[in-house]
Amino acid sequence: MSDTKPSSSAAIAIDVLETEAAGLHALAERFRDQAQAAAFERAVALVLAATGTGRPGRVVVSGIGKSGHVGNKLAASLASTGTPAFFVHPAEASHGDLGMITSDDVVLAVSYSGEGDELRAIAPLIKRLGAKMISLTGRPQSTLARLADVHLDGGIEREACPHNLAPTTSTTAAMALGDALVVALLHARKFSADDFARSHPGGSLGRRLLTYVRDVMRAGDDVPRVPAGASLGEAIVEMSRKGLGMTAVTRDDGSLEGIFTDGDLRRLLERTTDLRDVTLAQVMTRTPVSIAPDALAAEAARVMEDRRIQQLLVVDAGKVVGALNLNLLMAAKVI
Repeated sequence: MSDTKPSSSAAIAIDVLETEAAGLHALAERFRDQAQAAAFERAVALVLAATGTGRPGRVVVSGIGKSGHVGNKLAASLASTGTPAFFVHPAEASHGDLGMITSDDVVLAVSYSGEGDELRAIAPLIKRLGAKMISLTGRPQSTLARLADVHLDGGIEREACPHNLAPTTSTTAAMALGDALVVALLHARKFSADDFARSHPGGSLGRRLLTYVRDVMRAGDDVPRVPAGASLGEAIVEMSRKGLGMTAVTRDDGSLEGIFTDGDLRRLLERTTDLRDVTLAQVMTRTPVSIAPDALAAEAARVMEDRRIQQLLVVDAGKVVGALNLNLLMAAKVI
C-alpha cells in the first residue's frame, strides 16, 4: 500500500485489492523455488498417506483468531473435496478436544506468527501422539515451523492495513495457499464432479449434477403426443391439454416423426388466420432436437439455451418416452 493517503473509499478499495493481489503474486513466485515446491509436494504426500483409500487418518485443522477462521474454511473445503477433515480449536484442544486427534491423523496448524500460545502448547503433544503436522505460517523460523514435519511458507511483505497490523494480506495468502493444497489433493484423488455432487446433495450444485432428465420429465400419459396422421386441430388441443407448449408427433411404433410447438403455431398465425386447409405435416418441425432420459437435467438446460428453445422431447432407443420444458427444470431447481 502506498504512503499517499487515498482520496476516496473507492481508491482505498483499489489500493487494498492491489496490495493483496501483489501478495498472492509474490507467494506464487516463491513456490517456483525448488525447496518451496518440494515442501508443498511433501505436504500433499503426507495427507494422501494418511487419508488415502482404506486409511483411517483425517486432516485436523487448527488455528486461533483470524487464522482460526481461515482454518475452519480450509477444513470444510478439504472435506467437501474428498479429504476427511475437521477443525479443532487449539484452546479447546488443551481442555479435552485433543482426544479427537489420533496417531493416524495429519494436523494442519495455521498461524501467521507461528508463535500463538494455544498452538505452541498442543504442538508437542501432537508430536508425542505420533500424528504428523503441517504448519502454515508466515515465519519459517517460528516454533510451529520448526516443530512441523512440513512447513508451508505463507509470508507476505506487508498487510493491506495502513498500519501494517490488521490481518488482511496475510489471511488472504493463508486462504489461497490452503486452497492450493485442497485443489492439489483433489487432483491427486481424481475427485470428479459427480464425487463433488455427492458431498453437496442439498445444494444447487448437487441438484445440477445429480438430477437426470428422467427425474424431471413428464412420462406416460402426461407426454403430449398425437399420431402422424392427426389434424392440426387435434395437435393444438393436445398441446393445450398437456400444458407443455408442444406436442410430439409419433409414428405407429412410437418413434418420433416431429414436434409441433406454440412457437410453430404463432409463426403460422403470422402468415394466415385461415387454418382450414393447413395440415399438421406442413407446419410441424421434423427431426427435432431431443435428449436421452439418462442425460443430466443440466445438459437439457444447456441444449435448450444453445438452441433457443423452451421444450425438449426425451427419446430412448428411437421411441418418445418423455417431454420437458424450462418450467419443469426451474421447478426442479436445476436452473
